[in-house]
Amino acid sequence: MRCIVLVGPKHSGKTSAGRELASLSGRSFVDLDEYIAAQSGKSPRELYTEGPEIFQQAEAAALEALFAHEAAGPSPLVIAAGGGLVDNPGALALLEKNSAFSVFLDLSPKAAWQRIVREGELPPFLKTGSPEETHRLLHERRALAYRDFASLSVTAEGKSPGEIAREILQKINSIMEKK
Repeated sequence: MRCIVLVGPKHSGKTSAGRELASLSGRSFVDLDEYIAAQSGKSPRELYTEGPEIFQQAEAAALEALFAHEAAGPSPLVIAAGGGLVDNPGALALLEKNSAFSVFLDLSPKAAWQRIVREGELPPFLKTGSPEETHRLLHERRALAYRDFASLSVTAEGKSPGEIAREILQKINSIMEKK
């Protein structure tokens, strides 16, 4: 198994758990949002403000570049994806085409909302008349899609990044032993 992609809602712990998972499994780690910013010179939030389709194109291009880099390199990757990846058909197609093993970090809408609010400024897609309700509906819709798409689901709530990473690695090892 080459690439492991952590997917899930904003603030589910994809980056923190991803760093731990990479360390435990001897893989290289990439935060997709950071990679997009480095490649484009703009933050994902700036790209999204220019237009959701502009951000989605940048997200898919970044994944394509990472998969090409991984294929040419000696080290498999752990990628922490952005929370909205499931809404990007081009990115999902690349995950399937490259046989990426996706892990859904599940988190309740309430816990995710509390983490978003602690961050400070709301992302553009939540700047509505009722941001918490907008978040809840988006979170629930995306969670269903991630559960359906992902190779594996892990509950992230109430766990440290290390606990999440160890659980992912244990479940992946169990799957690989059965093959």
